[in-house]
Amino acid sequence: MSDEFDWEALRQAAVEVSRRAYAPYSHFQVGAAGVADDGRVLVGCNVENAAYGVTLCAECGLVSSLHATGGGRLTHVVCVNGAGDVIMPCGRCRQVLWESGGPDLLLMTATGTRRMAEVLPDAFGPDDLEAVRGA
Repeated sequence: MSDEFDWEALRQAAVEVSRRAYAPYSHFQVGAAGVADDGRVLVGCNVENAAYGVTLCAECGLVSSLHATGGGRLTHVVCVNGAGDVIMPCGRCRQVLWESGGPDLLLMTATGTRRMAEVLPDAFGPDDLEAVRGA
């Protein structure tokens, strides 16, 4: 699937950014790192808020960085906790990653590399909205 890709270097980028997470309430630091289709390495960390519902996940920061630095599509992503362990994105973030990488985005998981189509089967995306607009 991605035998030649340097997942360890990407995981290390996620570990490094996880150390800058702002997590004073949960103390659960998260870092995310990804690669854009033009080769840019992008990172994001979680930023908590006293109003818990407006906390920003690391993956949201990663996608914001993607768009702030020129856009494109994500091709590879990994998320880690503060200990450096690979973790799965939450449901909201799986949707955010789908929007920015689509079904072929490769996600490193604790059990290996998976395509987003496997991580988020039958995903809802821009094509679903286009179908309604075109009707």
